[in-house]
Amino acid sequence: MEKNKVVNIDMRQYGMVLALIAVYVIFAILTGGKNMSPANINNLIMQNGYIVILAVGMLLCVLTGNVDLGVGSIVATCGAVIGIGMVDYGWNMWIAIIASLIVGLLCGMFAGFFISKLGIPPFIVTLATMLMGRGLTYVLLQAQTKGPLPNDFVYIGAGFLPTIKVGNTDLVCLIVAAVVSVLIVLAEMKSIATKKKYGFATNPTWQLIVKDGIIIAIVWFFFYKLACYSGIPFVLVLMALLVGLYHFITTKTVAGRQVYALGGNAKAAKLSGINTEKVFFWVYTNMGLLCAVAGIVLSARNASSTPKAGDQFEMDAIASCYIGGAATSGGIGTIIGAVVGAFIMGILNNGMSLYGFSTDLQKIVKGAVLLGAVTIDLVSKRKK
Repeated sequence: MEKNKVVNIDMRQYGMVLALIAVYVIFAILTGGKNMSPANINNLIMQNGYIVILAVGMLLCVLTGNVDLGVGSIVATCGAVIGIGMVDYGWNMWIAIIASLIVGLLCGMFAGFFISKLGIPPFIVTLATMLMGRGLTYVLLQAQTKGPLPNDFVYIGAGFLPTIKVGNTDLVCLIVAAVVSVLIVLAEMKSIATKKKYGFATNPTWQLIVKDGIIIAIVWFFFYKLACYSGIPFVLVLMALLVGLYHFITTKTVAGRQVYALGGNAKAAKLSGINTEKVFFWVYTNMGLLCAVAGIVLSARNASSTPKAGDQFEMDAIASCYIGGAATSGGIGTIIGAVVGAFIMGILNNGMSLYGFSTDLQKIVKGAVLLGAVTIDLVSKRKK
């Protein structure tokens, strides 16, 4: 019987997770532990929920070798529809949400049409939608803030799931942490079994124990802090559902594989029978839909719709993908990596604010981090 092959874990795959931990620990030291408080952990989730949502959609654009510069403006436009509908016209919450989703979908289809059918470069098309979307937002809102929005709607961005308190600790959070921990172990066991079945090399057991132990420790730290606050934010559930859905799409479906193929080699993908126009169209249509979701969450979080909503969100979403390991040339990147990148950006923003960095200095640091991530990607490719 052939002996199973063993290979060490490729640490490059987990570099972003280690970077996430490192950045968090550094700011914990600098801020005297302020960023570790339950309230701050909760704020970190709520303040970055819409960035994570946008990063999930942006990754698909990045996988094709492009970006979408218009997402921040489309977020604002979809949020404006929410505010006008509820405040000015007294729409039911669900009607306003559906209207916002339709507007986001149409914006995505608009960009997708010019990119896929007319062959106009995505950079130019999305630069146009960035300008048009921001202008349309100001026209719709007449440069005014629309609010306050109803409490039922605000729950989407600022509400919490029901809690079961034992003392000052929420039992629901601890149960979720336990379930997630079990799922991590089961997923690892399934992965090992699959590799052995097909004769692939597996990692040493001790390395897997260390890796999963670190991940599970992060999960428990995270949920324990939430348990000591107000429980699980609703926006976290929404984020988890979207991340799970798009992780499945990109790894288990034909549509996901076609996106990777297009980004890896567009000519080869077309010659192999992939309808590249269709792929471009649905990727940018999907981005518009997720902009609407982010706009809904942002409006709910702020309890209002503002003309400046979504300002520079496209920069954070794009940076999240590249920091999370996506390649500038396309074809390489994962949903989980983009989410980790989004939280690195969130921790940077949060930590620098707590430490007292000015807004100008924060932009310099974030720009340097993005440049560093892209430089590392390009240099590592040249060495191969």
